[in-house]
Amino acid sequence: MFAVEVRDHIMIAHSFRGAIFGPAQALHGATFVIDAAFSAETLDSNGIVIDIGRAHEALKAVLGPLNYRNLDEIPELKGSNTTTEFLTKHIFERLAKDARAGELGRNGRELKRIRITLSESHVARAWYEADLW
Repeated sequence: MFAVEVRDHIMIAHSFRGAIFGPAQALHGATFVIDAAFSAETLDSNGIVIDIGRAHEALKAVLGPLNYRNLDEIPELKGSNTTTEFLTKHIFERLAKDARAGELGRNGRELKRIRITLSESHVARAWYEADLW
């Protein structure tokens, strides 16, 4: 399996519902480093998995509406605990749409899977990984 991974970051504010979250129930900030890995079983005729530049631009576009925002106020996220795990799938779903549509410089049917990793610190991270088809 071949993979290409791109990285960006966002700075957000949010709060959680539920006693399990203790002090994180109050509004607090976070800076997440996001890695998006795109996999294919073969390289294309250009010798690539996908176009790295397009992948990075797609990741930036997905993260843009979240960056410097209070996630509690974004209509599509309202009512959700925007945990690190939750956000990995949220980002995956949007990037998967671009990948399937062939927006990353390769026929989407040739791509196998995407893995999204959110690092919330140097000691803690979560990821979501799934096949595209």
